[in-house]
Amino acid sequence: MSKHSNLDKLTTAGSLVAVGIVFGDIGTSPLYTYRAIIEDRVVTETLALGGASAIFWTLTFQTTLKYVLITLRADNNGEGGIFSLYALIRRYARWLLFPAIAGGSFLIADSIITPPISVSSAIEGLLPRYPDLPVIPIVLLILFVLFVVQQAGTKRLGIAFGPIMTVWFTMIGALGLAQILQTPAVFRALNPYYAYQMIAGYPEGFWLLGGVFLCSTGAEALYSDMGHVGRRNVQVSWILVKLCLMLCYLGQAAWLLGHQGSKLGNQSPFFGLVPTWFLLPSIGIATLATIIASQALISGTFTLVSEAFRLTLLPKLRIVFPSDMRGQVYIPAFNWLLMISCFAVVLYFKESKNMEAAFGLSVNLTMLMTTLLLAMYLHVRHVNLLLVGLLVSVYLFIEGSFLAANLRKFAHGGWVSLLLGFLIIGIMLIWYFGSRIKRRLTSYVSLRDHLPVLKQLSNDASIPPYATNLVYLTSSANPQLVEEHIIDSILEGQPKRAEVYWLIHVELMDDPYTTEYVIDILEPEEVVRITFRLGFRVQPRISLLFREVVEEMVRNHEVQLNPKYRPLGMHPNFIGDFRFIIINRFLSYENELNTLDTLVMNGYFGLKRISLADERAYGIDTQNVTTEFVPLIVRRAEVVRLRRVLTKPSATGISRTHNGL
Repeated sequence: MSKHSNLDKLTTAGSLVAVGIVFGDIGTSPLYTYRAIIEDRVVTETLALGGASAIFWTLTFQTTLKYVLITLRADNNGEGGIFSLYALIRRYARWLLFPAIAGGSFLIADSIITPPISVSSAIEGLLPRYPDLPVIPIVLLILFVLFVVQQAGTKRLGIAFGPIMTVWFTMIGALGLAQILQTPAVFRALNPYYAYQMIAGYPEGFWLLGGVFLCSTGAEALYSDMGHVGRRNVQVSWILVKLCLMLCYLGQAAWLLGHQGSKLGNQSPFFGLVPTWFLLPSIGIATLATIIASQALISGTFTLVSEAFRLTLLPKLRIVFPSDMRGQVYIPAFNWLLMISCFAVVLYFKESKNMEAAFGLSVNLTMLMTTLLLAMYLHVRHVNLLLVGLLVSVYLFIEGSFLAANLRKFAHGGWVSLLLGFLIIGIMLIWYFGSRIKRRLTSYVSLRDHLPVLKQLSNDASIPPYATNLVYLTSSANPQLVEEHIIDSILEGQPKRAEVYWLIHVELMDDPYTTEYVIDILEPEEVVRITFRLGFRVQPRISLLFREVVEEMVRNHEVQLNPKYRPLGMHPNFIGDFRFIIINRFLSYENELNTLDTLVMNGYFGLKRISLADERAYGIDTQNVTTEFVPLIVRRAEVVRLRRVLTKPSATGISRTHNGL
């Protein structure tokens, strides 16, 4: 059993929070899904019943079976999301990196589209009554408030949002049920024959799947948010959520049956269920629900991006932990970048119906990538190969069909989500391969061979002390090896004399919350190495962690931190100062790179400029840090052969060559 199995407990509070932050995205899909199916077509029985049938079976296969029952079981010690899934299986095949990067990138792109379309769909419900309403400024204001409150954290927002979303689901279920009671024959739509009839028998029926798919777009965010509330709370809450969703969709189908032969125009099938006297309250509740829908995806995206940092897929940014709850992260710089991107989407598309073309395509691609990774996960977990093959075949067919239908939207706005997704893919690939090239070109030397000279330097009183304790971060996984530039930093030029030389190595673990360390005393009282094994969700506060380890070593008499010098007036137990040396690499001019290497390395160092500095990324106090720079040579340029030109003395005493000055 996982040591984090407490996250899997079913609780009333956990279920309420799950309703508030996990199902917001998928829970507001009734606002726009049917409208995307009907578009400007004349309403027919085939469209009304076929749409409800296709929605029901999509929610059953995609959300219930694939995500709620199967994918949620692929948790990494309670954490969900495509990068958590990748971390579980990445050691089995290198190619898994590419579907993980693609899936994560398109999910981030989806988080730029979802808030604008959700909030716009709710506010536009007021247009039939207030046709001159300034929708865009209102939507921008709501989005601004949403992103401002992100720093409060998922725990506080989830507690506040849970009751609101409970009201939302109760409302849409009741509105749908009231309409169903007037047309109970609409239950025929649960027969999959009506979905088949719409797809196969209706003109352009296959392309309607692009609209149907919108009902399941929150499933991937549901998986990413699992770590906030636990699997069981998500699974049990989904029973109520799906019931309310289907009542609403069937109610809209019943309403459409009463409008056969006409076009919808500016009418919304969802708001068609709402009595006139309840229109304004329903729009208010819908607006709150869409804000929560956006919050669900944003919080899931924060989780996704923080995992990408740990997996060396994105340049590091500052991460804030708003509460002591597991899985709670807030990334300020990314939050504001996401807000600006959402503003741009609103200003470009202007109306939610124009956003529908861009919406869904990116998350469709994420679902396909999740299917590939899930297949490998099931395989390594020794699930019957025939069953895995059947499962993959079914979902590749379903999601491939949705993708083909969604690609029809490319020219009408789908290109926006694809452009965003491929841009993020490019950033991830450049950062990953740039980091790998830098690691490959790092030279390591035997630490044992250099221990005598380090010991001699430490005890050489003729050299002024540089620091009592000198600390270097090393990327060497082998305790017997160290980067050559670290040895050069200590010995070249003015030698850096210290009482103790410390080497710190941070090892990223696939378990998201591992907090372990190993001590190697390479030379007693002279050279000590500490290896921190930290999960990819643990903030590496090296100053704090290092101090705890040193204090424990002193208590255990493993090291005696009594400096040979003591400033005047200092306490007898003074242990001296700790100085960290951060060594940064820069691209040397001595490189001769091909086109691909130039693109990767220039892109990598360009991203490096905007990423979090190592001392901030590792939580090192800046007043105790010295930064040094070392050139990185990927491919050394050919030596230029110079020809010396002899000079001749002139009458004026100025040397001239035979060619002139």
